[in-house]
Amino acid sequence: MTEADPGHIPSEETLRQQETQETIKSLDLTLRVGEMLLSNGAGAADVAATMDSILRHLSLRGADVDVTYTALTVSHQTSPDEPTLVRRRTVQQRDVDYEDLTSVDHLVTDLLLGRINRDEARSELAQITSSGHARPRWAVMLGWGALALGISMLLGGDPYVMIIAVISGIGLDRLLRVLSLARLPSIYQQMAGGLMATVLAIVVAATPIPLNPSVVVSASIIVLLAGLGLIGAAQDALTGFYLTASARILEVLLSTVGIVIGVSGGLAIGKVIGVQLFLDPGAAGLSDLPVMLLGAALCATAFGYVSYAPIRSLIPIGLIAAVGAVLSYVLQDQGFGRPWAAAVAAVAIGVVAYGVAGRVRVPPLVIVVSGITPFLPGLAIYRALTLFTEGDSAGLVDLATAGAVAIALASGAILGEYIAQPLRREARKMESRLSGPRLVGPLRLQTLRRRAKEEREEREEREE
Repeated sequence: MTEADPGHIPSEETLRQQETQETIKSLDLTLRVGEMLLSNGAGAADVAATMDSILRHLSLRGADVDVTYTALTVSHQTSPDEPTLVRRRTVQQRDVDYEDLTSVDHLVTDLLLGRINRDEARSELAQITSSGHARPRWAVMLGWGALALGISMLLGGDPYVMIIAVISGIGLDRLLRVLSLARLPSIYQQMAGGLMATVLAIVVAATPIPLNPSVVVSASIIVLLAGLGLIGAAQDALTGFYLTASARILEVLLSTVGIVIGVSGGLAIGKVIGVQLFLDPGAAGLSDLPVMLLGAALCATAFGYVSYAPIRSLIPIGLIAAVGAVLSYVLQDQGFGRPWAAAVAAVAIGVVAYGVAGRVRVPPLVIVVSGITPFLPGLAIYRALTLFTEGDSAGLVDLATAGAVAIALASGAILGEYIAQPLRREARKMESRLSGPRLVGPLRLQTLRRRAKEEREEREEREE
């Protein structure tokens, strides 16, 4: 007897099983895309909207999507008489790779525009997830050194400071890599990183080398702060995903506390052995404008590189960070506080990032996160810890300033996206209603199709 024999398996039952299998494949693709986006730093709102777009495109309009910081769930019920199909994936790996993020973003766009079908999308996604990183580890290690070099330039370090900062950046990458392979929780990794950077500065300060170790420690703090997920936390809080926002904020706080404990422990060790790191406000302040611009551009570009951002996006990232540095410099020179200067710079970066991201074909998140890296509050945290070790309660002011700068950077960048996206849509006569700025994932399907049509018409005009 064959499978289609009505005496054994009714044809209706066979069709139902086939429909169930097709639905499971669609749910599985949606979950895997969502996992890739969330693990690479995308906000919960962007992940949920992208997953919903995929499900609608695959004719599963009644499907429900639930996104938390550690798990993704999709469910679908074909009819009230049928059981609900539920699929869930746990997000365990959080190794940010902007090359993968960009590839998945392009895959989703191709799927929604009908350039590839679901099975082709599944095959392509499997290739993306199994391909590994695009850059060798030694190049990434040098990238972290370049990031620390850029920060030391931004903070006015001399050549000796720059050399030590590069060594510190490379050393931090090696240390965190080893601790990560040992599966040590993030807070302990940050503690070890802060302690190592401070002890290195103490050792150098005990030598006759004429340098300001406070700049080295400040640069190391920013290296440790880079990529902690401030943007994702702010986006989740502003778009109503409060549970996920709370989890991201707690992770950021724990990592920052680890840095504070490590640096303060290093300062205490220095005090015990008689080598105290004093804060030199002049040398640790903002340097001359040309050097500062170069430092900001190098820092942002290096962070994009170590986060595996596509090569084509690195120069725009550096230029945008330099523009933000000019705004921050001018505002602080005019007497504005550091939080306000950081906020204005972040808003400018958010506004410019949206248009630039479309031209270099990367998600805006790649440019925004990299662009704000030079403005992270490493100096304020170091000032606070230095004052605390001296028994000065004024360190609370600097610690509050560091928190204000971090919030200003994240919320300012998101505000820039709120400003940029409606302006561009209005200019192109697209729909004016906006549920929120998209840092990852395509816009509404109708908007996506209109954009593809416009691009096709432009190519035809150029060919004619």
